[in-house]
Amino acid sequence: MVADSSDYRELFIRDTPLLDVRAPVEFVKGAFPGATNIPLLDDRQREIIGKRYKDAGQDEAIRLGLELATDDIREQRLEAWRTFCEKNPTGFLYCFRGGLRSRTAQQWLREQGIDYPLVQGGFKAMRRFLIDELEESARSLRLVCVSGLTGVGKTRVLKQTRHHVDLEGLANHRGSAFGRDAYDLQPAVINWENRVSIELLKHRHAFPERPLLVEDEGRRIGRIGVPDCLYELMLKAPRAILTVDTETRIRLISEDYIVHSWPQFQRVHGAAAETEFSRYVLDNLSRIQKRLGGERYKQVHSSFEAGLRHFFANGDVSAFNPGIRILLEQYYDPMYLYQIERKQPEILFEGPESEFLQWAEAYCVN
Repeated sequence: MVADSSDYRELFIRDTPLLDVRAPVEFVKGAFPGATNIPLLDDRQREIIGKRYKDAGQDEAIRLGLELATDDIREQRLEAWRTFCEKNPTGFLYCFRGGLRSRTAQQWLREQGIDYPLVQGGFKAMRRFLIDELEESARSLRLVCVSGLTGVGKTRVLKQTRHHVDLEGLANHRGSAFGRDAYDLQPAVINWENRVSIELLKHRHAFPERPLLVEDEGRRIGRIGVPDCLYELMLKAPRAILTVDTETRIRLISEDYIVHSWPQFQRVHGAAAETEFSRYVLDNLSRIQKRLGGERYKQVHSSFEAGLRHFFANGDVSAFNPGIRILLEQYYDPMYLYQIERKQPEILFEGPESEFLQWAEAYCVN
């Protein structure tokens, strides 16, 4: 029999399967990667038992819980838990504080001949651990930000390195005005912070002396804010700057935001795909209208409207190029250069992709 555990570090480092028996509403607000929610109580049951606990104490809450746990409900929960336990024999279960709900689930399983360990302290303790570890990562990591003008393919290149964390991937957003996808789904902030903390923890555990590469990000990635401790670390971190000619950047942007995005809109929206994709392109452009200024906005908007018509008719993205060029040369590039000048970061490397990958391989083993 495996003992109950409060070794949160080990649980997260080895991607332990986790059975979350909290109510669905709690799970949606925040959970851990790889956790499966099979609740002891549904949202309504949790609400009324919580009220009974507040009004009459734990014993009365337990009595009410037993009344609500009819034979049918109990059997449904047990069947789902048994299936999870059989598929994940090395897992653990937890509730919010590692108390009544997780111990009830553990006892019900034990009565069925299944000894399944729980996480002591539950979600609250694990969440506190990850917050503390994120702050420790910000104090101790040797971070290097992969930087460069918009469209140099930072994310593509970053993923080819051995020691990196893809913050945009974890946030399901490409970190710009055009960064959302057809689903426009980003994780809950708690989930994102948990994932980032775990990834940084894993790097510190496996490679305590080696640098870690991340993409140079702003304070927000879509709707998600980068935690202050991590953002401050990124501001101070040295840069490795990718350089790519403008024509290649235009091509990469067309591929990432038009060619690769369009099939997803087709899958999601079907017959309405053209309408929704046009809205995606033009509405995102409108988000930076004030910063572009009236005349430039009109030029880019006209180019993108023509680009959409040509793309839908011929599958050719070239009509977007004039608008993309304006955005790069007259908006994004000056903004990036201003930020670099203002921050004055230490620059460890500057060059094209092939040289960057060679440099990163050598630098990250030191």
